[in-house]
Amino acid sequence: MNVRSNLILIGPMGVGKTTHGKWLARQFGKAFVDLDADIENRTGASIADIFELEGEAGFRRRESEALARVLSEDDQVIATGGGAVLNQDNRTLMRQRGLVVHLHIPPEQQLQRLANDRKRPLLQSEDRADRLQQLYEVRTPLYRGCAHLSVDLSRMPMSRIRPHLLQAISEYRIDRNPTHA
Repeated sequence: MNVRSNLILIGPMGVGKTTHGKWLARQFGKAFVDLDADIENRTGASIADIFELEGEAGFRRRESEALARVLSEDDQVIATGGGAVLNQDNRTLMRQRGLVVHLHIPPEQQLQRLANDRKRPLLQSEDRADRLQQLYEVRTPLYRGCAHLSVDLSRMPMSRIRPHLLQAISEYRIDRNPTHA
């Protein structure tokens, strides 16, 4: 396999893929791409509007197209949407084109972090806790199966998350490619 020049963050909504991804991009001297923001910029429509007009299937098609386009480039940190792993082709492409890092938190923590978020289409539910639990049960095995590296952020104070991420990614790269230590 080629040296993985892209760093691809996967995981549930609210885990901090965008926030941590921007920081990691600066640390590694890479460009940062938020896949959802890329879709919004290219379409001129919000993710919520795309869901409303085209349904989830239409959004997932756009997401797959955007992921393929973005992954045709190198030297990026990419924050994917939480559902990007639903498509097998996306999972295969991510593993081929970068180091895939699964950021994990449990649904209870997601619920706390997303308490004031009213924009996410998949959270438009009477019982948000139940909805997050459903998504967790479906997606977590996909995240784990796709990821080269899984990092549990659930019991970690915010002050330790970034140093821990940087260390875990650096150690993974050194272990897998000792000639570039």
